[in-house]
Amino acid sequence: MNNPDTHRRRGLTRRAAPLLAAALVGGLAAGGVVAFADTFEGDTTTVVRESSPATGALSFASSRGASVQEIYRKAAPGVVKITASSGGSSAAPFGFGGQGDALGSGFVIDTEGHVVTNYHVVENADSVKVSFSNKDELDATVVGSDPSTDLALLKVESEHLLTPLPLGDSSALTVGDDVLAIGNPFGLERTVTAGIVSALGRRIEAPNDFAIDDAIQTDAALNSGNSGGPLLDAAGRVIGVNSQIASQSGGNVGIGYAVPVNTLRSVVQELLADGKVERAYLGIQMQTVTAELAQSLSLGEAKGVFVSSVRSDSPAEQAGVRGGEDGDVITAIDGKPVTTAEALSAAVAAKDPGDSVTLVVRRNGATERLSVTLGERPS
Repeated sequence: MNNPDTHRRRGLTRRAAPLLAAALVGGLAAGGVVAFADTFEGDTTTVVRESSPATGALSFASSRGASVQEIYRKAAPGVVKITASSGGSSAAPFGFGGQGDALGSGFVIDTEGHVVTNYHVVENADSVKVSFSNKDELDATVVGSDPSTDLALLKVESEHLLTPLPLGDSSALTVGDDVLAIGNPFGLERTVTAGIVSALGRRIEAPNDFAIDDAIQTDAALNSGNSGGPLLDAAGRVIGVNSQIASQSGGNVGIGYAVPVNTLRSVVQELLADGKVERAYLGIQMQTVTAELAQSLSLGEAKGVFVSSVRSDSPAEQAGVRGGEDGDVITAIDGKPVTTAEALSAAVAAKDPGDSVTLVVRRNGATERLSVTLGERPS
C-alpha cells in the first residue's frame, strides 16, 4: 500500500462501476473514476468504435513497424521522470493530504526545453524537478496547465541537446494498433511495456470533474508513476499521454487510458500563448434521451438531451434552464438540432466564454427558447 504521507491518493467515486474504479497513474497515486456523467456536458455512455481481441504485447512480434527495442532506444532519452514536491497539505480533490513528493513521467516535445506531463502530477506542487536518462536533474517551471484535459506544460533550461519525441495523429488510430508505453511506474525509471489500442472514443474524468473525450484505451501495462508518459505507435510517434487505469486494486489489470495527442496539440498551443485554456461553460449535468430514459421519466417520444441537474450560479441557471426529475429536454442549440449529449457538448466547446447561444427546450410538453450567455469553465 502506498504511504499516505509520501504519496497522493484518490478514492473511488460515486459513479464508479461495481468492482471497477479508474486510477490516476501519476504521483504514485490511486483513485479516480471510470466514464460517468459529466458535470458540464456529457452522459454516462462510453462510445467504442470497434471491438478488439486481447492480443496484448505479443502483437509486436508481427508488427510491420519498428521493433520494441528500436522504438525504446530512440524514445527513451526524451522520456523524463517528474518529481513534484509539496511542502503543505494538498487541497486537491484527488489528494489524500500530507507532505512529500509525487512521482510521475513526462516527455520532451521540442529542443527549447518544453516537457509535457499530467496536470495531476504537478497539481499544487511547490517545486518540480525533471530527471533525464543521462542523470541530469533540472528545476522545471510550470508554463501552464489545463485541468480539463489533465495536461501540464513544463519548461527546463538544459546545457545538453534535448531529444524531443515526434507527435503522431491520434485520429488515424484503429483498434488493434500496436502501442508502447514508456514511463516510471513505481519510480522504476524508463520502463517500457507493449500492447495494443483496445478501444477508441472512451470518456474519462478529468481532475476538475469534467469529461475528457476521445481517450485511448490500451492494454499496455500502466501503473502508478506512468502518468504523463508517452503512449507511442509502432513508428515511435506519440499518440497519447498516459493518464489513468481502470482497476479494483489500484494495480494494472490491462485497462489503461491515454489523452489523445490531437488534444495535446491544441492545449499546448494555448498554454504557450496564455498559460491556460479558456473553455465555454454552460453548467449542466445531462444525459442523452434514450427510449429507456424517456419511459422512466415519462418524456413520451421526446428526443434530445435531458438536463438532470443545473449547477448553482451557472450560466444555465441564470438563463432559467431547469434540471431534475422535471428537467428540460434540450432539442436544439442556435437552430441546430441536438440528439446526444456529445453533440451538445461539442457545440458548447466550439464557442468562447461570453458568447450567447439560444437553446430550444421541451418543458411540460411545450417548446421554449432560452438565451444563455456562456461563462468560462471553472478550474
